Formats: sequence, structure tokens, C-alpha cells
Amino acid sequence: MNTTSSPPVLSGIGLSKSFGPTGSTRALDGVDIAVRAGESLAVMGPSGSGKSTLLHCLANIERPDSGQVLLNGERIDQLREPHRSELRRTRFGFVFQFGQLLPELPAVENVALPLMLGGTARREAERRARQWFGPLGLAGKEDSRPGQLSGGQAQRVALARALVAGAEVVFADEPTGALDQATGQDVIRMLTEVTRRQNTALVVVTHDRAVARWCDRTVQMRDGRIVRDADADADADADADAGPAGTCATAAVSSAVTAAVTSAVTGGVVR
Repeated sequence: MNTTSSPPVLSGIGLSKSFGPTGSTRALDGVDIAVRAGESLAVMGPSGSGKSTLLHCLANIERPDSGQVLLNGERIDQLREPHRSELRRTRFGFVFQFGQLLPELPAVENVALPLMLGGTARREAERRARQWFGPLGLAGKEDSRPGQLSGGQAQRVALARALVAGAEVVFADEPTGALDQATGQDVIRMLTEVTRRQNTALVVVTHDRAVARWCDRTVQMRDGRIVRDADADADADADADAGPAGTCATAAVSSAVTAAVTSAVTGGVVR
């Protein structure tokens, strides 16, 4: 997809982030990155390379220590927490490794939640939510609870939830990590195709090169820096230099993401 002539919808400029009591662990070291509307970007790298921290900073889950994050040219990293939370709920969408669907709600209500939290009446929210089920191959699953869905079906419900409110950017953190290879390929194909059709930017963190190949661009990270940025054609013949990696986050980071997403979905972050 040729998006080089269009301005970025989301960009990070000089992003740095450190952890530890003395800031001794540098997770991001002056990262510059941009993604355009309708473009899909894969972020790869070995464990500890900074790819998940980059996603968290771009998604306003964490603040960078220095640098800027801009959404359609407006700086968002300095927003106060209530506004940051509203931004995540209304302008960003999230798809994570295990979906983070609310188990007590049927699929259609899980999808409708962002709309209802934004003030849309329940009937209208569910009407709009149901419109996603056919195109995503979920017809007949509207009233199924998450426990009654396969892994691939649950991820497609999570995709519908990420897009139903008109997100400008969708963040996907290891979206196929809990799926078998065939199901994972089906999910990433649908994820890239639907976001491209909706002209929504997509940022995917993955350790799986087969997943990255579905994206328009792939960046490789190492030691908190981007060491390679290539479009799909250039990346097709590249050797995999990201190294083996398991899940993209440590337990502490996964807990932070889960808390942020659950709060965004349930409304706890808009107090």
C-alpha cells in the first residue's frame, strides 16, 4: 500500500523510556516512528528490545520520559489522565493476545460497550455492533459468551470492538500468540484487510515473521532502537534477525496492559 504521500496519523518523535529505581534499564532510546491512515505496521524484535514499551507509549498507556507522541499532528503524551483515558476509549482500538473480552457478557454486548460508554443508547449501540458480525465471519455468534467461542472467533469479536467506535488507530499486541498457525493467519489477514478497508492505521507487535508479512511495513527493534524499517516488498526477502522471542511482555507489563484495557472497556478510566 502506497501511503508515503499522506501525513502520518500517529507519530512518535525522539521517544525515550527507562525503568528501574534509578532508570538504569533503557527500554526506548530516542525512537522516531510514524504510521499513516490505512497503513499496517509490524514491530518486531527479541524480548527486551522495547517493542511493547513503544506500543504502550504510542497508545498513551504509558508516558515516555522524553519525546513526543502526536495524533493527527496534535501532541497527546502530555494530556491529563481523564483525557488520556477518553482518547484510548474513543480514538484508539486494542486487540491483545487473549482478547480481554468480558466473560459475563455476550459477544454483541462486548462489541457495543465502547459505544455505550460514549453515550450511545443501548439499542443503537447493539445495532451498530451487530453490523460487524457478518463481515467478520461471526454471523450467528452475537449472543454467544466468550467461553462459547473459539480462539479465532474471540479475536474477531475483539477486532469488532476495536473498530466499532471508529478508531483512528488499532494496536494489536501479539494478536495471534494464543492461536494455532492456521487460525492465526486467518486472524491477521482479517485484521490487516479490515483496517485497510476502514482507512484505520494498524500497529502490530509480534515475534512471528509470518504475521509481519501481512503488514505494509516492518520495523525491527534492538536495545530500545529501531535498527531496520522496510516496506513489505523489501522485507519479503530479508532474513529473520529478530531472534527468538516468547510473549512480548513481562508479567508486570502484561498486568499493566490488562488493567488499562479492562478499565477502558468498563469505563473505569473515565472518572
